[in-house]
Amino acid sequence: MPVPRRFDRRPPERDPTRINERIRVPEVRLIGEDGEQIGLLKIDEALRYAAERDLDLVEVAPEAKPPVCRVLDYSKYKYEQAQKQKAARKHQQQITIREIKFRPKIAQHDYDTKKGHVERFLRHKDKVKVTIMFRGREVTHPERGVAILDRLAEELAEFAIVEQRPLQDGRNMTMMLGPSKAVLAGQFDKLTNGAVAADLASGEANGALATAATPGDDLVAPSTNGDTPAPEAAPPAAEAAEATDAAEAPDAAGSDDLAAQPEGEEVPEAVDVADAAE
Repeated sequence: MPVPRRFDRRPPERDPTRINERIRVPEVRLIGEDGEQIGLLKIDEALRYAAERDLDLVEVAPEAKPPVCRVLDYSKYKYEQAQKQKAARKHQQQITIREIKFRPKIAQHDYDTKKGHVERFLRHKDKVKVTIMFRGREVTHPERGVAILDRLAEELAEFAIVEQRPLQDGRNMTMMLGPSKAVLAGQFDKLTNGAVAADLASGEANGALATAATPGDDLVAPSTNGDTPAPEAAPPAAEAAEATDAAEAPDAAGSDDLAAQPEGEEVPEAVDVADAAE
């Protein structure tokens, strides 16, 4: 069953600025719509002056003697003020405070992990509240907490500035770190983006080289060592096949001739063609 909403008994917010008939003083000092000083006028005369120009009589300095009023369009004035406040809030830098806790007997791996978190918070331009938690008789050794905090501030000196030195508060010791000027200026963001771009460019270049040097191509990678010459390019597959056929042809012919001769007979020597002609 849904819980019924309570009736809000608070009165609605009311604009404290007094305008027109809400001004209950006998005499006012009037300022015209263009900023000129008109002088002291009775309240009725001031209201009539504003009504003739289809504007409002607005009390701008109620503490003055007599109060100062100005003739203007109050609705337009309120809208312009709201727009100015909105623009001011838009350009404001919102500060976020993060907190991370350490122990006096923290291990090295845990220390490195939490230091990475602190560095990440600082890179996002947030403030970091570092807390050392003491338990039991650990509170009798505050120097251990101071040593951890000083070590952290020294290792993160590139990213952080110490806004509050280590301060003992009961069983906790706190230190406040803020982003350094280099972080606020965005220098580390530029360096990081540049390194990433360089890595991507080198990766693309390596990929293009690997694609060009495929197994069937004649490309040979140059030697990186100046003393050792690069190996010669391997002959094409067609030329290698022709060389193999040419080398095997005489052996095959010789083997056929030897097979044709009967066993026990000598093979006659080759007769010179010129001797046979004679």
